[in-house]
Amino acid sequence: MSGKEKSSDTSFPENTLRPKKIEDYVGQEKIKKHLLVSISSAKIRKEALEHIIFYGPPGLGKTTLANIIANEMGVNIKSSSGPAIEKQSDLVSILSNLEEGDILFIDEIHRLKPQIEEILYTGMEDFSVDIMVGTGTGAQGVKLPLKKFTLIGATTKLSCLSSPLRDRFGNILKLDFYSDQEIGKILQKNSQTINLNLDDIIVKMLAKRARGTPRIANRILKIIRDYHTIGKNIYEQKELENILYDIGIDSLGLDYLDRKYLQTLLEKFAGGPVGLGTIAAAIGEEESTLEDVVEPYLLQVGFIERSPRGRKITFSGKEHINQ
Repeated sequence: MSGKEKSSDTSFPENTLRPKKIEDYVGQEKIKKHLLVSISSAKIRKEALEHIIFYGPPGLGKTTLANIIANEMGVNIKSSSGPAIEKQSDLVSILSNLEEGDILFIDEIHRLKPQIEEILYTGMEDFSVDIMVGTGTGAQGVKLPLKKFTLIGATTKLSCLSSPLRDRFGNILKLDFYSDQEIGKILQKNSQTINLNLDDIIVKMLAKRARGTPRIANRILKIIRDYHTIGKNIYEQKELENILYDIGIDSLGLDYLDRKYLQTLLEKFAGGPVGLGTIAAAIGEEESTLEDVVEPYLLQVGFIERSPRGRKITFSGKEHINQ
C-alpha cells in the first residue's frame, strides 16, 4: 500500500480543522436540518435564536456547532464552562456584557451551581437579572435589563440539569455517534488540510478505530502526523497497524482503559452484573470517567449491558477482550 506526500509542510493548523459553516459539517444530519430552519427563521425575523442545549458523549461536536451557529448568525460568541462560573456575580458580568443577538456558550452546563442556575432563569426568559445594590440594611434589589441573547449549553449529562433550567431551552438536541463513513469523510478532509494523502483503505482503517467520535479521529490523525514527521511510513498498512498497536489503540478503537474495564468486569467479577462504583474502585478510576468516557462507546458497540443490577459484559465483549 502506498501514498505520497503533498508537501513537506506537516504543520497542524488546529483551528482550520473545525468547519465554519453548517454545509461543511459532516454528520448529525437531523440536527443540521433543524438548525438551518431555526437560523433562517431567526434571521428573517431579525431576532435572537431560541436557546439551545446540545447533549451527548464527549467529542461529538457540541462546541463546534455552537461556533458554527454564531458564524451563520453573524454574531459574537462568548464561551465559558460550568466549573469556571463560580459566583453569581461572574455570570451577571458575562450576561451584562453581551450585545444584542450574541451567543453565550456554556460547556459542562450541568456543573453550574444551583444558585447560579437561578440567575439564568430570568436571564433566559425575561432577559433581565435581579442584582443587589448597596450593603447591609440599605441593600435593595434592582432589575438589570439584558440585551436579547441566545444561550447554548453543552452537556454529557442532560439528566443532571434541573427541570426549571432544562425547560427554558427551546431546542434540546442530542448528538449521536458518527458512522464509519462519516468519520472517514472527516479524516479524508482533515488529512488533506495537513498535507497527508491517505488512501481509502487507510482512511477506513483509521475510521474503525475512531469510536464514532471526530475528536478521537483528529487525535489519531495528529499521532500519525507525528510518526510521519520523524520518518515512519504511515502509508504502509502493516507499519500503521504497528504504530496504532504501540499507542494502545486496538482494531475497534478501544484503548487501555476500555480494555481494563472489560477485563476487570470479566476476570474479577465473572462478567457481572456489578455496580459501577465497584468497578471504578477495582480499576482506580472515578465513576464519572467510566460513565462519561468509557461506557457510552462500549454500550454502542454492544460490549456491555446496563441494568438496575449493574454492568454486565456481553458475549461479543468477551470475544473481543479474549482476542
